[in-house]
Amino acid sequence: MPSASRDALRLRAWVNRLVREFFHARNVLEVETPAMSLAGNTDPNIASFSLEFSGRTDGGPRARWLRTSPEFALKRLLAAGVGDCYELGRVFRDGEAGGRHNPEFTMLEWYRVGWNHLRLIDETAELVRAALSLLGRDAALRVVRYRDLYHDALGIDPFTASDGELRAALGDLEIDPAGLTRDDWLDLLMTHRLQPAFDPAGLLAIVDYPASQCALARLRDDGNGHPVAERFELYLGAIELANGYHELLDAGEQRARFQRDGIVREARGDVVPPTDERLLIALDAGLPSCAGVALGVDRLLMAMLQTPRIADVLAFDFARG
Repeated sequence: MPSASRDALRLRAWVNRLVREFFHARNVLEVETPAMSLAGNTDPNIASFSLEFSGRTDGGPRARWLRTSPEFALKRLLAAGVGDCYELGRVFRDGEAGGRHNPEFTMLEWYRVGWNHLRLIDETAELVRAALSLLGRDAALRVVRYRDLYHDALGIDPFTASDGELRAALGDLEIDPAGLTRDDWLDLLMTHRLQPAFDPAGLLAIVDYPASQCALARLRDDGNGHPVAERFELYLGAIELANGYHELLDAGEQRARFQRDGIVREARGDVVPPTDERLLIALDAGLPSCAGVALGVDRLLMAMLQTPRIADVLAFDFARG
């Protein structure tokens, strides 16, 4: 039996059509990029599937990695002059299966040349609101700084609070501290103390993340001597829908971030995937100034149907695959 109802499958088809009409009207090009890559995602918090190719490789490595996002390939297209583009397709993440996660899921990712992340917030919210309108719903957008969110809700400054203060802010939640970093404590506060209190009928965009959570985003000074990442996360109620960046253009800095990821992975005993040298070459060649965002389509459908189970929006979830 399917894990999703016919109505949920129909809604997914409607959303897919809406996405394509939305970007066609805005002259954003739909593209398709490889699901298998020579390089994997180095992010210490994301695990990639790997596979071994058995055919002729003409000297290339047989090991391939299933993409966790189309980001690197899309940026290579941007550097080649393709312009505004998007991809709607399946991505894969190892170790992520459960109530809200499935090892393969649908991601929508797009890039806007000449935009920053703040402008992209508005377009992302516009797309989500268009999807909600399919069910006769709407949601107002609120933008808040990461620092203000923690201060107003928990009474702490996430940039200056000690690890002990972060742990204390979790209250009676019992967490084994072994191996946890400062960013892990901040993430636990987000998921366990902050997200559950988000307005269930509202869209919330969080901006100005700590520099330690920059991933592939640019950094700037927040005016108070703290470097912040020019990125945003968009939530509908307590469900995180999208993660966007004012994209980093510096190949040297990007290589250094990949290397730092590798050090963290080695310390944990995790596999260190090969660095995507083609992405670094593209950055060196000249990635245009741009902003990009990845939106989880399954998460959007969950929020639209107000269900906490990703299985309810998949034809066949991991258990039924």
